[in-house]
Amino acid sequence: QVQVVESGGGLVQPGGSLRLSCAASGSIFSIYVMGWYRQAPGKQRELVAALTSGGNTNYADSVKGRFTISRDNAKNTVYLQMNSLKPEDTAVYYCKTVAHTVVAGTGDFWGQGTQVTVSS
Repeated sequence: QVQVVESGGGLVQPGGSLRLSCAASGSIFSIYVMGWYRQAPGKQRELVAALTSGGNTNYADSVKGRFTISRDNAKNTVYLQMNSLKPEDTAVYYCKTVAHTVVAGTGDFWGQGTQVTVSS
């Protein structure tokens, strides 16, 4: 079993910054990708940023230059530094880990989500 826990969401004014954290734990043999997705009310969940074990990154066009994803491999933790936040960044942010587990093979594991609200 793999547990994915996000933290760091909250309320911030436009132009402000937040840093999200996501830690994966459990029966993990190796992690291939860790990434952040978001879902705003009435919209589909979308990729925000992802980071592979090899260091390759992928960002949504809407966040390029403002958000930075990074990872601490020793802690199985991924971070999302969000700068110059806009009201349209308001959403529930979810962390997804693609991992090979000891018992169940490779799978996608999601966290419970953390709310980010950008408002004055």
